[in-house]
Amino acid sequence: MTRTRTKTTFILAGLTASLALTACTGSKNASGGGDSADGMIAQLTFPADVDASVGGLVNYNPYSPKPLTTTWLYEPLIVRNNLTCEETPWLATKSTWEGANKLTLDIRDGVKWSDGQAFSAKDVAFTFNLMKQYPGLDTSGVWNDTFGAPATSVTAEGNKVVFTFSGNAAAKYDGIISTKILPEHVYSKVGDPTKYVDKAPVSTGPYKVGTYNGRRLVLERRADYWQADKVKVKKIVLEGTYDAAQAALKLRSGQLDAYWGEVPNPQKTLVDADPKNNHFYYAPNGMTVLTGNDQKPPFNDPKFREAISYAMDKQSMSTKATYGIMKPASQSGLKLPSMQNLLPAKYAGEDTVLPYDVAKAGQMLDAAGYKKGPDGKRTNPDGTPLSVNFSVQAGFIDYQAIADVVVKGLNDAGIDAKVTASAPDSVDGQKKSGDFQLMLEYLHGGCELAKNIGAKLSSKQFPTAKDIFPNVGRFSDPSIDAAISKLAGSTDKEQQKENLAPLVDAMMTQYPVTPLIYAPARILYRTDHAVGWPSEQDPYANPSDDKLLVLTHLTAPK
Repeated sequence: MTRTRTKTTFILAGLTASLALTACTGSKNASGGGDSADGMIAQLTFPADVDASVGGLVNYNPYSPKPLTTTWLYEPLIVRNNLTCEETPWLATKSTWEGANKLTLDIRDGVKWSDGQAFSAKDVAFTFNLMKQYPGLDTSGVWNDTFGAPATSVTAEGNKVVFTFSGNAAAKYDGIISTKILPEHVYSKVGDPTKYVDKAPVSTGPYKVGTYNGRRLVLERRADYWQADKVKVKKIVLEGTYDAAQAALKLRSGQLDAYWGEVPNPQKTLVDADPKNNHFYYAPNGMTVLTGNDQKPPFNDPKFREAISYAMDKQSMSTKATYGIMKPASQSGLKLPSMQNLLPAKYAGEDTVLPYDVAKAGQMLDAAGYKKGPDGKRTNPDGTPLSVNFSVQAGFIDYQAIADVVVKGLNDAGIDAKVTASAPDSVDGQKKSGDFQLMLEYLHGGCELAKNIGAKLSSKQFPTAKDIFPNVGRFSDPSIDAAISKLAGSTDKEQQKENLAPLVDAMMTQYPVTPLIYAPARILYRTDHAVGWPSEQDPYANPSDDKLLVLTHLTAPK
């Protein structure tokens, strides 16, 4: 999976100056009012879920390319917080694996569609069988061999839905439980659902459509929602698409209650202006990793990869790329401390974040045969000149800041290194072709470990001429492939930890990639209308992905 990034094109000083102009106006929230003593919130305003290119087209089909809202109408089966891997039952109350080829979901009773009809297990089975009929709908890969064996059947049996697969399908779990469920009594009559324009949505979610004027979507709370007692927000307004500068201004003035995009230096640009009401939470969603081409010299040498890993000043990278918000990442490939329980016993209690130690890097390079010449630059073991070209995406401000620190560390260790900034499409082309030496990448830190850290190490996940797959570095080890296969079939947590151990060991001893700093899932929010947002102290939800779960925690401030 390739990380989606946003190009940041503004000058921070200009943003700060613009924000200063709003300071004298105070921070009264313009998004709504009338919050009540019983915890009910009159209104919250968020950015639109869709960009302006829809041109006023009304479509709420959750499987269309650009539905007007992706969050508040159609619901998943289970919400899994990929920061902690804790599960919250939703339309399904329980999941049970029998081996790795049969999954049973217990479907919640008492749920109604927004038109009053009863929701049932038949709707769930219908949704997944519709994916078989129309493969373009199968975003979770239930019926194909993407990360596991394809399904052979999905059936409703009373209040249960039973999935049977032709083989090991454990790694499909996240895709299955996050699937948005469709009403059979509506979508069975529309033909190809990927082409259906849903103008009058019938959903199980907490809101129904109030009004839409081509730019401003108003959603109104459903009193008959199955967990209405947990939903305190009476109205949600979705309006506008904003860049970092605009979003910061809207938050500062109270015209937005939350924003999930990137705002550089949020402490200075947002929080310092109003510490009581303005807050942010940048959760560790994954990590930015240093990736060499492990099939070409010098990166085909694990000793070289290990040595240069000590020349990485991760704290400087954090300061320059994230204003010190995101912490240096563990070499284990796991998000720590939230995944501390998954560390093999041999690393328990050990600081798995590699220290910045250029002297040690130099000693290790010497020992591996990469000696310094008379000019102070190192050579390959065969005596030929050693040079490293670092490919980075032009316009990715944080990546460019990290790349500069990487190259400085390499040069300080005696390696002749330089940065080459190219168009993002060009760097993608290098990933596909393998025609690169060194670059930055993203390692997703989700709970499906075989699809995340496993895919980064699997020889079956090399990019092709057409597609970018996770193992951009082309790391290959048959024993690790075997371990990934076992991990992909694990449904028991203790067994998962056991099968994960060889992958962590490979990260710690073979250095297929070098984790640098954690990459964020972001939320910036105000607390003058709503409290209960996720935070570092209470990471109950991924702030970017689990918005429905967040909604059930919000209440008016007392």
